[in-house]
Amino acid sequence: MIDDFLKNNGIDCLLVNSTNEFLVEYNSLEENSRYHLTGFSGSTGDALITPDGIFLFVDGRYHIQADNEVDHSKITVVKLQTGQTFLEEIVKKVPNGAVVGIVAKKNSQYRVEQFEKYFNVKLIDDDPFGKNSNRPKYVNEKIDLLYTGMTSDEKIWLLQEKLQQDEAFLFTNLEEVSYLFNMRDFSKPYSANISGKAFVSKNTACLYTPENMPELDEVLKNFKGRIFVDKSSVNARDFALINDRAQVAASPLKQMKSIKTEAEINHYKEAFKRTDAAMFAIREYIENNDNISEYDIAEQLEKEFLRFGARSLSFKSIVAKDKNSALAHYSKSSKEEIIKDGSLVLIDCGAYYEGGLATDITRVFVKGQPSELQKKVYTTVLKAFLHAFNFSRTEFCGYDVDSLAREVFEKNPVEGFEFNHGLGHGIGISVHEAPPNLSKNEIAMAPIKENMCFTIEPGLYNKEHFGVRLENSCYFQDGKINSFVNMCYEDKLIDYGMLTVQEMEWLGNFEVK
Repeated sequence: MIDDFLKNNGIDCLLVNSTNEFLVEYNSLEENSRYHLTGFSGSTGDALITPDGIFLFVDGRYHIQADNEVDHSKITVVKLQTGQTFLEEIVKKVPNGAVVGIVAKKNSQYRVEQFEKYFNVKLIDDDPFGKNSNRPKYVNEKIDLLYTGMTSDEKIWLLQEKLQQDEAFLFTNLEEVSYLFNMRDFSKPYSANISGKAFVSKNTACLYTPENMPELDEVLKNFKGRIFVDKSSVNARDFALINDRAQVAASPLKQMKSIKTEAEINHYKEAFKRTDAAMFAIREYIENNDNISEYDIAEQLEKEFLRFGARSLSFKSIVAKDKNSALAHYSKSSKEEIIKDGSLVLIDCGAYYEGGLATDITRVFVKGQPSELQKKVYTTVLKAFLHAFNFSRTEFCGYDVDSLAREVFEKNPVEGFEFNHGLGHGIGISVHEAPPNLSKNEIAMAPIKENMCFTIEPGLYNKEHFGVRLENSCYFQDGKINSFVNMCYEDKLIDYGMLTVQEMEWLGNFEVK
């Protein structure tokens, strides 16, 4: 079938994506074409079909998971290392002179243009691994209106103030659209976004939901003036409708929503109190119950979140014991994985509350008494967190903080364990947002500003043993990094002999039980 598709479309290779037309990170598996092709269920990572085979590209969070899920007789897993980019590696797999097919509605205009620097690119309308070739029917089931410290009218006015009469903005990023209109839809798993796109001109601001999305196509075709778009968030199909009227610019909403209002900061403080409470309850559940599985813990954790007022989870909880905890984004929560004496359990979780902002926290527990190796790894990760959290500079970017954490790991190596992902990410309407970003990537060079919210989550992993990740969601205010999270650290997992006097002082600002 795929050979006929390539031939009929005049292409030699085909990029197969994990996302949908809104370019979301957490796409459902039902709509995830890459999953249908490869069987890999991770949230990110695309595949490439070439004459030489099918290649799946995954970053360090998914190396082990991809190996476990794909049929290696059909799929070659390309494991991106820290600092490597998808494009750098895909160049090595495309034969010289080959035509690469890219599904226009599932790739940003920016990404398409990057591909065009290296390949003969042909944009195609149909996705052979999608449900069908038509626009999916995304539905807003129940929209909640919020107050976030600024009304929707105030946000729209700030945008319109920047426009001339013959100019407009097109916003297609779901977080930005949800932010602009102060709307949330909690009916979808792991999302508070509404589904829609926004068109803002000097005198009007229109929300186009799936029910009237075809009307937006006509607006884009017929608007005579300049339309400002962000190439990193608009898909190539929508960009083609604008064509030479497109005025490329960074989305003003991207920066606006990254700097939280005091109302949003205060909501986050309350939301994390309840997140901490749910996490503490699951800590007690693990300690006081025998013969429970990863699945049992995940089920109980969701009940605890709901008990403390969550509207929904912000992402599928990671509950991973022992070797499974070495998979940074493990998502099985197996009924067969029973917690035993000495089992290490990593839990990465979060929720949405009435304010529609995602919480995110990771803690590691041990049933009974830990091993010396468990204590060594836990304490080393804790040291990296303490140094990153106490990073002191009035002006800095996420790259700086990430580099500091890596220095700690380099000075305190644990044989066989590695830190193979970025230090953190922005949080907001989605659990992963940028800016800010804390990693070795170029995106992390953007400055961290007052009231930006982000995670700090160092980790060490060894697939033969286990993984430890400790994650606090934080905010930058009054010249320092502050923690929303107040969940305790595990006294029995800390080797205090490994901590310096300074680290002991820093740890004293957090609860240890």
